[in-house]
Amino acid sequence: MPSTTRLGRRALLAAAALPLVGCGGRGRDLPPLPPLASQAYRLGPGDQIRMITFGEDALSEIFRVSDTGSLALPLLGGVPAEGLTTDELSVRIAGLLKSRNILRNPSVSIEVTEYRPVFVLGEVTRPGQVTYQPGMSVLSAIAVTGGYTYRAVEDFVGVTRVIDRKPFQGRAAPTTLLVPGDIVTIYERYF
Repeated sequence: MPSTTRLGRRALLAAAALPLVGCGGRGRDLPPLPPLASQAYRLGPGDQIRMITFGEDALSEIFRVSDTGSLALPLLGGVPAEGLTTDELSVRIAGLLKSRNILRNPSVSIEVTEYRPVFVLGEVTRPGQVTYQPGMSVLSAIAVTGGYTYRAVEDFVGVTRVIDRKPFQGRAAPTTLLVPGDIVTIYERYF
């Protein structure tokens, strides 16, 4: 039978470790979210774009990238858009209009009018979908969802982001900038 001194030491060690377990919690062991590369925005499902075709009002309209990553365009049908910049999509559409003899010298311009949303889950007042705005940080997305609950871990969050067409889950600070399609998870404190 262990001595009372040994039991006392074990109890003391267990009591000392308890706050560490509570502070650690879920999400703390995630790898850091990689910094954003400064590159042009790439279109994805849910983005809404405005296509302007100079001199062709029938081909100037607002379209949404479908869940399959394409645009349903008049005269052209489905045009893949996912992963392209607005400039690359402009060139692709102009090339299709020319190669199919629809227009001789098309001039196409594309701009994003509405970005796909960011999702905020976990310990916020109103979890859910948030309309993305350029320059949006984790903290501003949390503010739109009504702020943290009293149980929230406030010094870091989990962010799931598609990087190189694969989902990556990393730890991020509240000041981290978001991109459209990010999923932010606010974790619960254990005590």
